[in-house]
Parts: sequence; structure tokens; C-alpha cells
Amino acid sequence: MAESKKYEISVAAATQYLADQSDPQDGRYVFAYTITLRNTGTIPAQLISRHWIITDAESHVQEVRGLGVVGHQPLLKPGESFEYTSGCVLTTPVGTMRGSYQMVAEDGTQFEAAIAGFTLAMPRVLH
Repeated sequence: MAESKKYEISVAAATQYLADQSDPQDGRYVFAYTITLRNTGTIPAQLISRHWIITDAESHVQEVRGLGVVGHQPLLKPGESFEYTSGCVLTTPVGTMRGSYQMVAEDGTQFEAAIAGFTLAMPRVLH
């Protein structure tokens, strides 16, 4: 088995604009995002920490680092998945998020699971 397939986590994101928590007149746009992590590798691995890079429409960047996700450090066996929902507040109606999860495999190997960039957008703002 190739090393790259041994340590592999897929990450999928879905987003939602939360109009009831947002206040566009005050420059407050609230979004929820649901992340699904799946261990597509061949060895159990635990999520230890996260690193997010959040960019708004004015190119302001905020970096967020922390242990676990929503209070959890899930251990994923091959084929298992973990889903969680969190939120983000922007000062613009559009932004992006990307980053990585820092993982530790059962054999002690540390690796990163990339989070591909995804868009946060108030409905009807983007074509």
C-alpha cells in the first residue's frame, strides 16, 4: 500500500447563510458550515487541531487555530466519518474559508488533512 493512501482524510464542506442571526445594515453576516471528515486511508487517525484561513470580500484575513473541533478530537478508523457544524461571522456578504486539520495516525505519524477552499455567500449576491 502506498504511504499516501495510508494517511488520508477526505474533507467535504456545506455552507448556509443564517439570515436570522445576520444584520447586513451593521456589517454582520453569519454563516454556518458543516464539515464531514472521512478516513479514506488504511490506518486509524485522530484529529488533534485545526487551522482556518478566513478571507472576506475586502481581502481581510483572519487565522484561527485551536485544539479539536467543537470540543471533540475524533478518532476515525478506516471508512469512518465525523460530521460537525460550526459558524463564522464576516463583515462582508461574501468570503472564503480554507485550511487544514492536524492529524495523528495510530502508528504515531503526524500528517495534515487539507481543507479545500469554499465560499460563504449571502444568497443572491453571487451569480
